[in-house]
Amino acid sequence: MRLRRLNRWQAEDLCEELADLYVESFHLRPSEGYRSRSREEFLHRLSSDIRRPGFAMVIAESTALVGCAVGFPVRSDDLWWLGFDGALPRSIEQLTKSDNAFAINRILVAPHEQDDDIGRRLQQRLLTDHQASLGVTLVDQADHPSLAAFRSWGWRDIGEVRRPTGPTVFRALVLPLREPTTMRLDGLARHAWTRWPG
Repeated sequence: MRLRRLNRWQAEDLCEELADLYVESFHLRPSEGYRSRSREEFLHRLSSDIRRPGFAMVIAESTALVGCAVGFPVRSDDLWWLGFDGALPRSIEQLTKSDNAFAINRILVAPHEQDDDIGRRLQQRLLTDHQASLGVTLVDQADHPSLAAFRSWGWRDIGEVRRPTGPTVFRALVLPLREPTTMRLDGLARHAWTRWPG
């Protein structure tokens, strides 16, 4: 299996295969209470992601496409934290304002005995390719398998996000990528980290 970066034009050419991968990856692991989005919704969101400044994608392939990770830089004027419940931890706010945060917007992996390892490798490659100090992501709080995977990769839960445009409640997760950031984030553990949903 190899990992490969794609530019936005290559990603556009691969949209239908990525939609197949999306359907396959959620078909065999639905969580109780978690509703995966339709193929059409996925394609619409992917098209929107591809147009974002700094769009990045890494795919995993062997004889066929087996996974992908999609992300982009979180800019200081971005609405990434819109709907965050409470006050955003100061160090997270500072890293976002200084354009040092990179969002993992989605990770897809075909059902496979090594899917957790493939997902971890994809997110690691995508984050390593960027000069960010902090990885950020939002995960539907009803999607327990994804939450468990991110947690096992070292991501920390900092709170809840409710978008005004929909009913989904997300968990906001962060991953320190550099030593100085780790040290700054450690102080948040007493105050800001919330419990993972059960």
